[in-house]
Amino acid sequence: MQFFLKQLNADAQENTAASEAVEVPTATTNAPVEETPVESAPVVESAPVAEAAPAYVAPIVVETAHDDFDWSIDKRNVSAYAETERMKYDKVYDDTFVQIADGEIINGTVVGLTKTDVVINIGFKSDGLISLNEFRDVQGLKIGDEVEVMVVEKEDRQGNLHLSRKSARIYRAWERIVEVHKTGEVITGTVTSKTKGGLIVDVFGMETFLPGSQIDVKPVTDYDQFVGKTMEFKVVKINETIKNAVVSHKALIESDIEAQRAEIMSKLEKGQVLEGVVKNITDFGAFMDLGGLDGLLYITDISWGRISHPSEVVKMDQKLQVVVLDFDDDKKRISLGLKQLTPHPWDVLPEGLAEGSVVKGKVVNIEDYGAFLEIQPGVEGLVHVSEITWANTPINAKEFFKLGDEYEAKVVTLDKDARKMSLSIKQMSQDPWSTIETKFPENSKHPGLVKNITPYGVFVELEPGIGGMIHISDLSWLKRYNHPTDYTKVGEHIDVIILSIDKENRKLQLGHKQLEEDPWNALEDTFAVGTIHEGTVTRKDDKGALVQLQYGLEGFTPNRHLNKEDGSTVKADETTQFVVIEFDRNEKRIVLSHARLWEQAVAEVKEIAKKEAKSESDATKKAVKNIQAKVEKTTLGDLSALAEIKAKLQEGEGDKQ
Repeated sequence: MQFFLKQLNADAQENTAASEAVEVPTATTNAPVEETPVESAPVVESAPVAEAAPAYVAPIVVETAHDDFDWSIDKRNVSAYAETERMKYDKVYDDTFVQIADGEIINGTVVGLTKTDVVINIGFKSDGLISLNEFRDVQGLKIGDEVEVMVVEKEDRQGNLHLSRKSARIYRAWERIVEVHKTGEVITGTVTSKTKGGLIVDVFGMETFLPGSQIDVKPVTDYDQFVGKTMEFKVVKINETIKNAVVSHKALIESDIEAQRAEIMSKLEKGQVLEGVVKNITDFGAFMDLGGLDGLLYITDISWGRISHPSEVVKMDQKLQVVVLDFDDDKKRISLGLKQLTPHPWDVLPEGLAEGSVVKGKVVNIEDYGAFLEIQPGVEGLVHVSEITWANTPINAKEFFKLGDEYEAKVVTLDKDARKMSLSIKQMSQDPWSTIETKFPENSKHPGLVKNITPYGVFVELEPGIGGMIHISDLSWLKRYNHPTDYTKVGEHIDVIILSIDKENRKLQLGHKQLEEDPWNALEDTFAVGTIHEGTVTRKDDKGALVQLQYGLEGFTPNRHLNKEDGSTVKADETTQFVVIEFDRNEKRIVLSHARLWEQAVAEVKEIAKKEAKSESDATKKAVKNIQAKVEKTTLGDLSALAEIKAKLQEGEGDKQ
């Protein structure tokens, strides 16, 4: 304001001076003169200066009127201000301008509308323009309306005031979102679009993210059905750095469910009957919705009878009456029962069911020790392996029974209090062992079926309930088997002979090789010690080798008897000559040697050479004695002959050694 007043004073003074300047004075300074027209004022002309004169010419000063006027004195009637007043008016002047900063939120007034922009006055030195696109949510915008805007820039590159209503709305929206995140307040938002992994929700004019896992308590696969819907949410996560927020609709549902759970849990009692809906079925049971609270109907509590899967009894979305068996307030777990709503089957058994009764049941479980037959739902009896057949041979229950098969059985024991029942299948027929000597006498031959094989023998069934074992040594006269499976397999038919009967222990000793005569009696001469036979090495180990001979016999050759004359050994699958060095008919054993063949030949050659040397030595000694007997005196010639004989004798002794 002071500047404005000073400017007015200066302008007035200049105008006054100008008007006074046109009046040319005719008197000397400070002397009163008469006013004369301007045309009569003397004209002061400067002296002409030659154009070529380079020398400095001092200006000619001509005095005019009012040269002594003091221009610093304002002669107009202007009030003078004291310092305090001047400061007050300065403040009033400064307050006429609005002080703003970039990023500030401020209220503005609509002062103009164009086809593309809205003119906003915020009291600044200039108005700002905002695109009409930022007012799409405002219906009937008109001049004079007040709006909240943000100062983006006081002066952009063009010097214009840059305002934004959208930025102001986002700023205010973020403030509210941060506030509701702290308070947990439920807010309303509109789903605007679908994005990867979830939905975009408009909350207070700001975009937030709704993850797919936070839409509902149940898995959601179709996100398009929510686009355009207005829903309630909770702000579950914010990021101050990037101004990002995550909302959840699932949290509201869970909070409602939790409230319902708390109410239901407060009223729960063991034995209470509730109505529920099957919401999920697993291998171990079914989960039921009890009206906001889940309970587990375990598979063993669905039916008194055995079931392999809950889906055999219950279905999805099925309404059922269930009883509360147990519950845990802390873990929010409720155990439910369905079968408990009906009486236990053991408590309502038929009156005619007693020991000795014949019942019919279905195999519902198989163990190593037997099988369980379900007589009626919830009532089972055990058929022990010893009650399957009259035979005393081992029976594998898992091979004999199959789940679902039905059998008739006799009740052996019945304990209603303990709810136990033992059954017997074999007692449904007469004990065949009572007449075993008549039907299966000793030394009689019979066909049989291989039922089981162990390392020491083969179990053969002659008829249901009657069977025996063939020891591994009774399978063949000639060949030794490491395991019975090398000779026969389960399910094959085999002929046997009854060797002995143990009626008391229900055992039969069977034989198979006894169907033929013992060939070892006839082979004793063929494979006598010292006989040579051709054989093939079938297997070698650390102790020696098995050699396959004729007539199906097998012999054993120790390692040291596998040596060859050239220093090598007989290899597997090699066929060569062997000599029998041991034959044991009782033990059914033949010991062979390959080394003895060439070792014996070498020994025979040495023995022959030894005998020849001895014979020649004996002849020489005899000749010497004859000569000594005939010659009485020794001559030079005799000495010569004697020396030759002596040399031969020594030579013979040397060969002998």
